[in-house]
Amino acid sequence: MKKIILFLSFFLSVQAYAQHSCCSKSSSSTFANLSNDPSFVASHLAPAPLDYVPTIGKMVNIKCPDGKEAKVFEVKSGNSLGKVILMFHEWWGLNDYIKREAERVHSETGFTVIALDLYDGNVATTPEDAAKFMKEMKEDRARAIISAAIDYSGKFGKLQTLGWCFGGGWSMQAALMAGPQCVGCVMYYGMPETDKDKLSKLQAPVLGIFANKDQWINKEVVAKFDKQMKELNKSLTVYKYEADHAFANPSNPKYDKVSAEDAHAKALVFIKKNFEDAKPGGVK
Repeated sequence: MKKIILFLSFFLSVQAYAQHSCCSKSSSSTFANLSNDPSFVASHLAPAPLDYVPTIGKMVNIKCPDGKEAKVFEVKSGNSLGKVILMFHEWWGLNDYIKREAERVHSETGFTVIALDLYDGNVATTPEDAAKFMKEMKEDRARAIISAAIDYSGKFGKLQTLGWCFGGGWSMQAALMAGPQCVGCVMYYGMPETDKDKLSKLQAPVLGIFANKDQWINKEVVAKFDKQMKELNKSLTVYKYEADHAFANPSNPKYDKVSAEDAHAKALVFIKKNFEDAKPGGVK
């Protein structure tokens, strides 16, 4: 009997993973190939050092459907998860800047924030290491971590996704994976999904924040994404800033504080409205 229970538990876990996952590679994998582009690597200056001590959040282990565990930084609201923001780091990894931002978003919204670690503990301090970690990350493993975080958020909970750069693309992928449980997706200058069949399954409204001087997630990429979303009758709000890629990252020497704060305010309004509008069970 014990063996049967263990088998059923494993089977259900695999089935849940398959439901959240997808068979073909995503646009986020295409973005990861930029780690082979010397100009892209060189454009990311090493982040300014930050020694941040969290005051509310803590690292938590969650079980993944691939049989491994993952660590997430959880800033929890109350005794239950309820309304959850899944946060996705830039190509640097889950560093102190992301932890600080997770606590900031929690304090400004009151919602639970779960910052995922798609690098399994690796944190880069140089562009070379960041490129290495982004290149080495396996999509199946990333999806297993996201699937685990979605399940951890609760079957009847509502969630939204938020990410920057590398994490911006994964914010969209997570929204696709979560289906009706996801009621909003914020992506900062991340690679949008370009497969219209996949986009057709998107159920959450999207807020896209982009930089006009971005050489990679450029005006053409944004225009194509906008066109596809319109053709599919999907909700997309786009804000474009006269700034460069990664302009909203305070660790970036090219940080544009005025644009970053404006984008942050718009993201908070978007997130709060989506949670207010969402019906129980995560269905809008």
